Amino acid sequence: MSGPALLAALKAFDATARIGSMTAAARTLGLQQPTLSAHIHRLEQDYGVELFHRRGRRLELTPFGRSLLEHTRRVFSAEEDALALLTAARHRFAGRLAVLAIGPYNVVPIVKAFVAACPMVRVSVGVGDSRSIVARILDYQGDVGVVLHRGDDPALWSLPYRRQPLVVFAQRDHPLASRASVALRDLAAHRFVIREEGSTTRQVFERAFREAGLTLQVAVEMGSREAVREAVAQGLGLGVVADTAYVPDPRLVRLPLVGVDLATHVHLICRRERRPAPLVAAFLDVAAALGQADAPKAARQQPHQDYAGRE
Repeated sequence: MSGPALLAALKAFDATARIGSMTAAARTLGLQQPTLSAHIHRLEQDYGVELFHRRGRRLELTPFGRSLLEHTRRVFSAEEDALALLTAARHRFAGRLAVLAIGPYNVVPIVKAFVAACPMVRVSVGVGDSRSIVARILDYQGDVGVVLHRGDDPALWSLPYRRQPLVVFAQRDHPLASRASVALRDLAAHRFVIREEGSTTRQVFERAFREAGLTLQVAVEMGSREAVREAVAQGLGLGVVADTAYVPDPRLVRLPLVGVDLATHVHLICRRERRPAPLVAAFLDVAAALGQADAPKAARQQPHQDYAGRE
């Protein structure tokens, strides 16, 4: 097998591996399912390899299949970028951009500005934690990520975007709610509603407690910022979030934390070789402009102590 036949078979394999279903992959490629299946079968037969384990209707990549997918993703992602470049030249900017973000608060202003600048681009936004977003960007499952650290993988390109001070808040009837100032030692006497293990906000907060020789008391773990806020409002404990994610609520009070200034850091990431891709570059340029506009305000906030958390 070579030439157009090999290319068609590799496309069939790549789509199936990414989507996890031959039927859905065939629909994506505009093929009949038996045709797509035949492409993959011939690829396995001609090269004497096994690409998938068939477990009923579920497909699992074999170790060889996972290795091949790394190569096909690079090839077909480059093909998509080339098409995007040609389309952009003809229609200014058009196409689809997949953005993955840790939450809506930082990414929505960027998307708003980007859509205003490039109205013909369809943007899809997926939400996850920083760790999963990094993995998906590296696996070509998204174009740009908005995460709480820059990522240490050399295959990633990173753009610093914003420093986010952390906010500690309480139910309005909490004993600390009426205090004029609150120190870490005061917080150590109370229990917290906090994100699950691996949350960057939690890591930054726990590190501050450890360095002060204190222990953070965790009452309840929650899987989202919204769940943390509601649990605090219901009186289950104190909460901590980035200031961009704090939503005012008549049931809640921000505590005036003194003696320490805690923060997380938002970065935009993409695969390094995809930085020049037209839509990726345009989105990052919009984010850089917004970040620079926000920089004077951030510069006026002189941190007492800064923590760069990683997820």
